[in-house]
Amino acid sequence: MSLHRTWTLVSSVAGAVVVALDGTALTVAQPALRRDLDASVAQVQWTSTGYLVAVAGLLVFCGRLGDRYGHQRLFAVGMVGFGLTSAGIALAPGIGWVIGLRVVQGVFGALLQPATLGMLRAAYPPGRLRMPIAVRTGAIGLAAAAGPVLGGALVAGPGWRAVFFLNVVPALVLGPLALALRGPRPRTAPARLDLPGAVLLAVTLACLVHVLAGLPAYGWTAVSGAGLALAVLAGAVFVRHERRTASPLVPADVVGAVAAGPALAMLVSASAALHGTLFVATFLLQDALGHDPLHMALLGLPLAALMILAAPGSALLLRRFGARRTTVTAMTVLAAGIVVLGRSAGTVALCTGFALLGAGFGTVMVAGTHVVVHRAAAGSAGVAGGLQQTALNVGPALGVALAATLLGPGRGYGPALWVLALVAGAGAVAGRALPKRSTQTINRDPEGSQVRVPARR
Repeated sequence: MSLHRTWTLVSSVAGAVVVALDGTALTVAQPALRRDLDASVAQVQWTSTGYLVAVAGLLVFCGRLGDRYGHQRLFAVGMVGFGLTSAGIALAPGIGWVIGLRVVQGVFGALLQPATLGMLRAAYPPGRLRMPIAVRTGAIGLAAAAGPVLGGALVAGPGWRAVFFLNVVPALVLGPLALALRGPRPRTAPARLDLPGAVLLAVTLACLVHVLAGLPAYGWTAVSGAGLALAVLAGAVFVRHERRTASPLVPADVVGAVAAGPALAMLVSASAALHGTLFVATFLLQDALGHDPLHMALLGLPLAALMILAAPGSALLLRRFGARRTTVTAMTVLAAGIVVLGRSAGTVALCTGFALLGAGFGTVMVAGTHVVVHRAAAGSAGVAGGLQQTALNVGPALGVALAATLLGPGRGYGPALWVLALVAGAGAVAGRALPKRSTQTINRDPEGSQVRVPARR
């Protein structure tokens, strides 16, 4: 492996880990943050919602910026900005500053996240993307598992502000290094920027995510209804604009690919099913089964462990069986994990359910990401990465909103979990539209020529 590819993989993994650690550790820090800054529950919720709205609305446009100006340049700006805003939040004198800086941090997160995938697509031939994506996914799983533990230790020791200092040094070191160790720029025409399309998509996604994020706490209100209507209207105008403009924000080589839509739908379904299930499981384990938070965290360890182990295994399954069989099986495993959790009370059964969740989701993450990114042309890799990240931001908000709606008084936990299992099943149906391993073209080399891979009989 060349030095440039090695550094690209390290940067991609580091960027993904920084974002994952920030999100999981913040959840643990929020109660202490609320007490220290004398904030309301709604204000503390906005420390997450403000970030999520900003990042979801800008991911695709920032991916397009990476296609035009270079993914490593966008990665560097995103990393440095993410680190500086983390330091600012750690030093914030009040909750208003925290919320404002979290929104700004979301902007830098949107610059950073698509670049981590765009760099990989630019550095590796499509046929060799499976394992780098698997390494990146496994690292995200490890960070998600370590985040609550590390965050809890920091909150219990130095305090909640130390959680935000956690990202500062890696971000400020790796960001400038990415500029210093940039590889050669591809000799392709720079991507044109579709600013009207970027605004329309940002309004669509920001409104949608804001509505979904508010449903668990406030339910359906006139404001949420108006937000959803605005999202639908802006989305319809965006689709019309994209069909008519000469230089669309989301080019045809990304959305026009047969597998792109089903892969994105599958990622939304998988992330919605997983995060919705975890939301329900929190109440199921603590309220119904009487487990304390520590015991609940220990029961959930198989999820993180299997997600980490499934990532490299998914790369091998993709190579051996192809995207269709791998993802349909993985989504079925994910759905089975939800069903097992809903019907279990013992430790072994609960751990089995969490393990199935981790194995299914970890496999889908690698397989779905590989399909979306490797089929995009190198000049559209940033947009492909932005779409993949958007799916993984919208999915959790959708899953938690659905779970909260179904967890009404007197309904119990069963209906919510059965519906979430059906959501995972819908992802399996979407997976059936992915290409199977055959003599069809499944890869493209960096110059765009087609490579045919014979079927394994």
